[in-house]
Amino acid sequence: MERSAILHLGWDADWESALDDAGVAGVPGRITRVERGESDVATERGLLRVLSDSTRSQSAVAPVTGDWVAVADLDGSPIVEVVLPRRTALVRRDPGEREEYQPLAANVDAVFLAHGHDRPFREGKLERFLVLAWNSGATPVVILTKSDLAASGETAELEAVVSAVAPEVEVVVTSTESGEGLERIAELLDGAKTGAILGESGAGKSTLVNALIGDDIQETGHVRKGDAKGRHTTITRDLLVLSGGGLLIDTPGVRAVGLWDAHDALARVFADIVDAAASCRFNDCAHDGEPGCAVRAAVDDGRIDPRRLERHRLMAAELAESDRRQVERERGRNRKGAPKGRGRRR
Repeated sequence: MERSAILHLGWDADWESALDDAGVAGVPGRITRVERGESDVATERGLLRVLSDSTRSQSAVAPVTGDWVAVADLDGSPIVEVVLPRRTALVRRDPGEREEYQPLAANVDAVFLAHGHDRPFREGKLERFLVLAWNSGATPVVILTKSDLAASGETAELEAVVSAVAPEVEVVVTSTESGEGLERIAELLDGAKTGAILGESGAGKSTLVNALIGDDIQETGHVRKGDAKGRHTTITRDLLVLSGGGLLIDTPGVRAVGLWDAHDALARVFADIVDAAASCRFNDCAHDGEPGCAVRAAVDDGRIDPRRLERHRLMAAELAESDRRQVERERGRNRKGAPKGRGRRR
């Protein structure tokens, strides 16, 4: 079926096939914003406001920004009939529920991790964002914003530090004042690809989005000079179409980056530690004083930063605890759903 009105949103033959497999009658559309149990959905019929949370719609999955859905009519009101299977999903552990995950965005091709030149760089923060990004199934890209505020040599130094932490990740230096780096971001989204931009408040995300769109759509705020911290000017996750093609999901500033089911992504971000651990004498080596520990040997001779090892240990423990809680919760559900016994035999 011809879907010319939504091709620029990323609709393709595979999504058409997924819609056919779903066996529903609703029209396809893409979620551009979720707010209070309702969603804005861009469809062939235009932008629709629909009921979208899983308790008020017919879908068992509550949609998030970036989802492709089928919209049907229910008693005169548009409603999400089904959420099509996600190709990628950017998720974190729910800050309020340690045994639940929280999806941030869906069906993104690139995750842009924004860091401003006007604030201190924290390697541990980048590592967490990288685990989140790799775990989504999308490609992470580090964006160093506000290069016009950088002192002489600062950008090159910052690029070197980022490359040491994430050697296989592209780094794009940007300035909305000079336009530096904007063309490269547009290239990464060419062909109706979708990017999601993450970072702390005040990192320049919304200003960058406005520059790429060519209009002041997203509200921007000032940052404090003392610590370069900003207030949350973006309060929803919005899917926006760029002026030259491609799409970008702007997100509120992220403070808590709890990890969820991200063991493979953790191993990728800390590949140097994982590779060294393969040579440890014991398979269950905790790298904490055991004899024949290759990781400790790498720390001692300067190949691995001891602070990086500690951050890896903390994140691995966090994931292990999350796994344990999930198992306990599932056991609790099974106990509640089990039929009651007939009592003891006498």
